Amino acid sequence: MMKKTIKTSKLGGLSQTPAVMLEGGNRSNIYKQLGPQTVIKDEVNNEHSVDKSKSKSSRLKSLDTFRGFSLTVMVFVNYGGGGYWVFQHAPWNGLTVADLVMPWFVFIIGTSVVLAFTSMHRKGVPWPQLLRKVTWRTIVLMLISFCFMNYSPRDGYLSWSWLRIPGVLQLLGFTYFVLALMQTFSSHREIPLREHYWWDPIQDLVLYWPEWIFIVLLETMWLCLTFLLPVPICPTGYLGAGGIGDYGLYPKCTGGAAAYIDRWLFGDNIFWYPTCKVLYRTTEPFDPEGVLGTINSIVMGFFGMQAGKILVFFRKKNKSVLVRFLIWALILGISAAILSKCTRDEGFIPVNKNLWSLSCVTCMGCTSFVLLGLMYFVVDIKEWWGGQPFIYPGMNSIFVYAGHSLLGFYFPFSWEMRFQDSHWEQLFQNIWGTALWVFIAYLLYRKKKSSKFDAAGIAGMSEKSL
Repeated sequence: MMKKTIKTSKLGGLSQTPAVMLEGGNRSNIYKQLGPQTVIKDEVNNEHSVDKSKSKSSRLKSLDTFRGFSLTVMVFVNYGGGGYWVFQHAPWNGLTVADLVMPWFVFIIGTSVVLAFTSMHRKGVPWPQLLRKVTWRTIVLMLISFCFMNYSPRDGYLSWSWLRIPGVLQLLGFTYFVLALMQTFSSHREIPLREHYWWDPIQDLVLYWPEWIFIVLLETMWLCLTFLLPVPICPTGYLGAGGIGDYGLYPKCTGGAAAYIDRWLFGDNIFWYPTCKVLYRTTEPFDPEGVLGTINSIVMGFFGMQAGKILVFFRKKNKSVLVRFLIWALILGISAAILSKCTRDEGFIPVNKNLWSLSCVTCMGCTSFVLLGLMYFVVDIKEWWGGQPFIYPGMNSIFVYAGHSLLGFYFPFSWEMRFQDSHWEQLFQNIWGTALWVFIAYLLYRKKKSSKFDAAGIAGMSEKSL
């Protein structure tokens, strides 16, 4: 009695299963040889393996890791950073570790928007539906901030007497909204990698010229308002802290045009405790998340969008991705060095996170490209590291941010310290509180209860385009 056998063909060194061979038109013959149950089972197993491989690579782990790293540092800084000055915000010009995390987070928003919306476009999601998602997520961010972040000891949550109209989540939400609109109505979804014209190597820039014009106009507006807008009792173009700074010549000019615009729009409902208040003895309010700060936050997010486009359009060319990241880092780093003259206070435009100055944005864009490139190389290309533990808060960022802001001063995240004259207890307490939130994010990760809104951080969508 002869046994029925079937040969597996070879394609590129990989054997084809019967399910793959069904595409060749011999379905009836294979059914006769193996029987329908065997073939169907093989087809299901093949589809399952494809789906499994897709799901394994659907998220960009390095981006989640970068987001989680930024958020973890942010929580530690907000809890006090052990009382060390390097983990406190710079009083005015210059940067500390505390000043890095917010621009990093904005950069990540831009990258996430490109990856998420590319996935949506590939699925054929119509733009009205995308617009509804974007609008809803922006409104939710605003409501979270207004309802829970405006807390006062006297009135509790939703305190109108303590109301601050600008804020961290408001800035992130509006930045996300603008970047998402740019991506939603972008004229180019994909870049055909061809070599027909001289500008093909930079077509990820050339084909998106309307977005570049918009960003250039936006930055021009920031420059004009910052340096040309007349401000009462202050010199035009003033970028100082006011108070006793500049020999006490301009005590009520804290923030110059940026503060003037915010007070004109929002009145007293802005931040009354800026980082310059103690050192410079200022008496005027100043909000680092104000109107002009939000403009340059959008520019920072736009740099993140460029990283996202590089990851999408050169996803099969890891060397090209890393080289382009390096080029961007060099361009932005050199720009920051020129604008600041490599000094803290003597540059054309000093590096100032409070003002979201242009030199600060270019400097932070440089560090963002470097960090994301390193994490992409280590986590996604070489797979030397899975991103733990930062990947856990990176996939639950809104929950961790809101939770640590609301519960940070309650036990078990903090307690009344007994040794006020030493750093060790505060450092232990701050590390403990931060580690608790990382652990909570890990539990959510394990139970797969990452909220729908939180799945990609601020972008609100998973980066399933690589």
